[in-house]
Amino acid sequence: MAEDANPTIIFETNRGAIAAEIFVDKSPITAKNFLKLVENDHFDGLIFHRVIAGFMIQGGGFDKNMQQKHAPETIKNESFNGVRNETGTLAMARTADPDSASAQFFINVVDNEYLNAEGDRAGYAVFGKVTSGMDVVREIEQSETGNEAGHNDVPKEKTVIHSVEIM
Repeated sequence: MAEDANPTIIFETNRGAIAAEIFVDKSPITAKNFLKLVENDHFDGLIFHRVIAGFMIQGGGFDKNMQQKHAPETIKNESFNGVRNETGTLAMARTADPDSASAQFFINVVDNEYLNAEGDRAGYAVFGKVTSGMDVVREIEQSETGNEAGHNDVPKEKTVIHSVEIM
């Protein structure tokens, strides 16, 4: 792989594959953190644990029993990079602290303009975009959800991430 090329990753799930370009060029801190997690098999066996139709699908933090997986260190927020939270983009989930993202991510299923940085207000850092498998994302988005283990918007039928590979 050329040093300046953005890698493609593939999520293999029980609903099908989702491929995404990872923006090492535009979001280097976030992309390198995500790729390190992929290399360490962090996402294997986790689920898309938070699904809100017309908003996003979120994964990277919980297994199918809703047990939270310990996340490594947090990273600096890169939402001021000009990359927007548009349909099909991958962005880091975080708490109210802009620099609290670690492993949880989400895929935007619509253009979520209000998640972008504005002025000096940090947004949610976009670090990739789905290149194929948006049909799988849409299928996950339509999952029936409920409350489980103290969390809202948890799909009743779990979408398990079997593996994530760097192509």
